[in-house]
Amino acid sequence: MCTGKCARCLGLSLIPLSLICIVANALLLVPDGKTTWTDGNLSLQVWLMGGFIGGGLMVLCPGIAAVRAGGKGCCGAGCCGNRCRMLRSVFSSAFGALGALYCLSVAGAGLRVGPKCLINNKWDYHFQETQGAYLRNDTLWNLCEAPPHVVPWNVTLFSILVVASSLETVLCGIQLVNATFGVLCGDCRKKEVGARGVELSGHSSLSSVGRS
Repeated sequence: MCTGKCARCLGLSLIPLSLICIVANALLLVPDGKTTWTDGNLSLQVWLMGGFIGGGLMVLCPGIAAVRAGGKGCCGAGCCGNRCRMLRSVFSSAFGALGALYCLSVAGAGLRVGPKCLINNKWDYHFQETQGAYLRNDTLWNLCEAPPHVVPWNVTLFSILVVASSLETVLCGIQLVNATFGVLCGDCRKKEVGARGVELSGHSSLSSVGRS
């Protein structure tokens, strides 16, 4: 596959993943779908905005850059093998990979530490000492009195962020390598167009000879 086509496919995959991260992080701010608990009762990992900033905006920009790198060259069709846009995509992909890793680390910490919730009239990270063991024991989830259903809410959304940011890290890494090849070697689509033109002109010549 050409570097341009590959960049476009990767970009079209990164954009929806970044939007998923943004939505998941937004939902973490409203446990049980309510804004009642946003005043100091949410965990630190929610406020770090790993999904909104890291897996969201920091990946959305490389996704758009990759789609643009898969389009026409900056000075017209196939200009300089589209190297200038590929070069921008190299830097933006590295930037996106850092954002995805940030999201992955924050979401992983959110799953390991657990949510901040109310148990016996005390707001605290009551599952922190379990080192993530509470994830395998859903009977502990009902111990949280408030916010309602906060444990399954956080586990589901942080798990989505872990999966999405892991995919983003892989895709940004692939695009980083692909864009580097695009800068060094150019885009093969210009060559394909030229080859097709030569082939068509050859067919036309043969047709003319046959008619004569």
